[in-house]
Amino acid sequence: MAAPDGSVVPDLKRNLPGRGCWIKAERHIVDEAVKRKLLPRALKTQVSVPADLGSLVDRLLTKSALGSLALARKSGAVVTGSAKVDSAVRTGRVTMVLHATTAAPDGIRKLDQARHARKMATGADIKAYSLFTGDEMDLAFGGGNVIHAAVIEGTAATGFVTRALQLHKYRGESAANLENLAATAAKETESE
Repeated sequence: MAAPDGSVVPDLKRNLPGRGCWIKAERHIVDEAVKRKLLPRALKTQVSVPADLGSLVDRLLTKSALGSLALARKSGAVVTGSAKVDSAVRTGRVTMVLHATTAAPDGIRKLDQARHARKMATGADIKAYSLFTGDEMDLAFGGGNVIHAAVIEGTAATGFVTRALQLHKYRGESAANLENLAATAAKETESE
C-alpha cells in the first residue's frame, strides 16, 4: 500500500484506503519484489520501499499471531507445560502444538510421540510448529517459562490458528520440515 508520505506500508488486514498492490504472502516473494524494485512499478507511483520489508511483514504477522494467542489463552483454549500438553494431545481435541524455537529436542521428541500415538488411535494428525521464541511465548502467556503449548479446538482458538498458519506459510516452513529439523537436532544431541 502506498502511504501518503510516499512509503510502502503492509496492509495485512486488507482494509487501508488508497492505492495498493497484491503480493503473495510468502517471505521469499516479498524479498524478491523488493530486490527487483517491483513495488513502485506495481503501485504506478514513486515510493520508498524499506529494504527490510520482508522482515517488517514477518514482525507484523508475528505480533498479530501472538496477540491472538494471548486472547486464546485468556479464554482457556491453550494449555502450557510439557505434561499438560502431552495429556491434552493424548486425550483431548488439540488443533495444534507449539514449541518455542529454543525447545530442547528431547521435549519435542516426547510430544511428537504423543502426537503419533493420537494419530494411530484416532487418525487425527496434530501438527506441531515452532513459530515463536521462548520470550515471545512468555509475553503471550503473561510470564512464566513457556516452552510447549497446545491449542484446544474451538471457536476461541480459531483466530490464533488462522494467524499462526498465515505466519507459518509466510515463512515457508512446512510442518514436515520442522519435524525433520527436530529429529536432526535430537540425533545431534544423542551423538554428543
